[in-house]
Amino acid sequence: MKLDPNNWNLVYNVFSFGLISMLACTVYTLVSQQRVLAKYRNALVMSSMVTFIAGYHYLRIFDSFKHATNATKDGSVLLDGSKDAFNEAYRYVDWLLTVPLLLVEVVAVLALTAAVSRSLIMRLVPASAAMIALGYPGEISDVQGTQILFGVLSTIPFLYILYVLFVELGKSLDRQPEGVAKSVANLRLLLIATWGVYPIAYMFNIWGTASQESFVAVQVGYTLADVLAKCVFGLTILKIARMKSIAEGMKDDH
Repeated sequence: MKLDPNNWNLVYNVFSFGLISMLACTVYTLVSQQRVLAKYRNALVMSSMVTFIAGYHYLRIFDSFKHATNATKDGSVLLDGSKDAFNEAYRYVDWLLTVPLLLVEVVAVLALTAAVSRSLIMRLVPASAAMIALGYPGEISDVQGTQILFGVLSTIPFLYILYVLFVELGKSLDRQPEGVAKSVANLRLLLIATWGVYPIAYMFNIWGTASQESFVAVQVGYTLADVLAKCVFGLTILKIARMKSIAEGMKDDH
């Protein structure tokens, strides 16, 4: 596959943006631990782990992209893997680790009863693993039928996760302190909006033949979705934990 310089630079810069976003959010959530009550710190620990793991994998993705491309005499860049193939599996290894942690992060900040939290985790973590595992064969396949099949199969646990979280977050609204309910309600919308980018980006692998446009759309789409789903989502979790801590008597020292 041949990339023109503008497209190569776009993907290169987007990967760089994804990397620094993950690292910055990791640092910020780590230093914010003391700004919330102890009962909510596990949620921030999970958030830090999510962005740290994602940051490591973006470093690997960034490096893999550089080594998989070769400049040509006409100024374009070949993504031909003659040195090393671009490794898309880094994303799926990342998601296999970070998506369950992200779900546990949500459960932790809600501070539900132990029984409810355990029930949610037992349902959500296996579903997230199934979603990632079923999506990967379609991601790496060049056969449209295989891409569609595994895309549909991975969508089933994806929709189940969204349904469970949307319902449980909705049930928790009445138990939230004043002012926090709105942030939790917004968290539901953010969850749907950010996670909804992933299947859209996946579809660019299916529509038409493989091209530089589809490659760029997939990589930009996945990276922006990661930043929203991990960084912005994590910062929202921090905001909710902070608001709940203040509502429960923690001094607001800004």
